[in-house]
Amino acid sequence: MKTIKQFVKDRRKEVNLTQEEFADRAGVALTVIRKIEQGKTNLNLEKVNQVLKMFGHTLVPISEKELNSKLDETS
Repeated sequence: MKTIKQFVKDRRKEVNLTQEEFADRAGVALTVIRKIEQGKTNLNLEKVNQVLKMFGHTLVPISEKELNSKLDETS
């Protein structure tokens, strides 16, 4: 399972965009992209979701039990 940090960085590179270009397209500050890709923990959830929406994803709360169940299904 990829971290948000690795997911965003990998996907951004797949579409061949610099951090600055991606920030512009996502409508967020460059510092938001840098913080995500550096794995910072003090992120604004709304901004993270704005970035993830560029790839058709969003963050949602999920219980540990449900997460573990889904992980077991994919094993």
